[in-house]
Amino acid sequence: MDHTDSVNADPARDTDTEDRVTRFRNQSGFWLLGLCNNFAYVVMLSAAHDILKRQESQNATVPTPAPGLLQSDSGNSSNSSRYDCNPVSTAAVLLADIIPTFLIKLTAPFYIHKVPYGFRVLVCVATAAVSFLVVSFSATVWMSILGVIFASVSSGLGELSFLSLTVYFSNNVLSGWGSGTGGAGVAGALLYSALTQAGLSPRVTLLIMLLVPAVMMISYFVLLVFPPSFPQWRPREACHRGSQERQPLIWDNNDEDCVQDERAKDNCAGHAFFLLTEDRQTGPLTFFNKLHILTGLLRFIVPLAVVYFAEYFINQGLLELLYFRNSSLSHAEQYRWYQTLYQIGVMISRTSLFCIKIRRIWLLSFLQCVNAVLLLFAVYYQFLPNVWLAFVIILYEGLLGGAAYVNIFYLISKETGDREREFAMAAASVGDSFGIALSGIAAFPLHNYFCSL
Repeated sequence: MDHTDSVNADPARDTDTEDRVTRFRNQSGFWLLGLCNNFAYVVMLSAAHDILKRQESQNATVPTPAPGLLQSDSGNSSNSSRYDCNPVSTAAVLLADIIPTFLIKLTAPFYIHKVPYGFRVLVCVATAAVSFLVVSFSATVWMSILGVIFASVSSGLGELSFLSLTVYFSNNVLSGWGSGTGGAGVAGALLYSALTQAGLSPRVTLLIMLLVPAVMMISYFVLLVFPPSFPQWRPREACHRGSQERQPLIWDNNDEDCVQDERAKDNCAGHAFFLLTEDRQTGPLTFFNKLHILTGLLRFIVPLAVVYFAEYFINQGLLELLYFRNSSLSHAEQYRWYQTLYQIGVMISRTSLFCIKIRRIWLLSFLQCVNAVLLLFAVYYQFLPNVWLAFVIILYEGLLGGAAYVNIFYLISKETGDREREFAMAAASVGDSFGIALSGIAAFPLHNYFCSL
């Protein structure tokens, strides 16, 4: 080989290698962000109950090391229901964990663009760390609930912010985000279980988990490779003041000077990633523009809400009542396996975007509702022969829920215009929280009815 040819080929290879490294860093960064963002939310569904239980009993007994909030291995001898009921439905802590997230997702898309991404991430990191500290050192019930609320704020703000952030990168980061959020459930349950089963108290376990907010900060500020003109510490409006609001999907190194003012429009005309029109597409999105976009998003938000209503109606309303007395597994062990298998199903299906994409979202919603009705009748009539069949149904439930989530946001990223995409990704995230909140409310009368039988 001629030496000159070899030298001339090196820059191309270097560029390809750099592109691969950048893609890997961004995809890995979003995977870790998804994992860390949902981690505190998942852990609080376990740890908060352990802390509350210790406060009520005034002694640190063996904790319940999994998402079964209010279960005990020996059942509840204080009630005579055939369902081995707890005094309070598992939906109670769920509501404390989801209502702040729902309120943030409902309102933030209309004003969050005024807060730079860097500051948003710092708030997410701080509130996640505070949640672990408050719950671990809580001395009262209300102090523990306050810690759960901090975890909810971190998760809600993080989800809408990171979903919006994906539009600044290539499409594969959305797959990484979905996979990471799916993995958070499994990782949170297994890590919390492992540490508590190893003999550590819930308090020490939560203090160890302060590493999670630190990993989130490193993933965002160190691992991600941002586009050159990404508005890290200033509002996006400031970057585009006096010019059309444009959604940067892919940046070229020469694009940085193309978004400064109106005079740069002619210089940017050759860049295919900005779609310019004369009237409707100019200027920032107004409040009424956003309401109009929300109306168009209902075809995504409604099926997302239906899927999550059905699956959390199952998880926090039915599964604590689905108890097989003839099984070698105790009630608490059955419940822990229900939640773990659900999270495994979610992780698998949220990772599936790498190889399969589903457009029939309403079909997923319908199938999840069928699951809810089936398990409702299974609880009432107790016709399932054994716990293993229930395990299969619950794994399938997780697969449906995870697939609906990741495919809905993929379709939004593909089918919305450049100008609307960032707002649309944030606004649509309210769907899952709305469905979860409704399921938590619906679970209370369901719990009271079955426990009165």
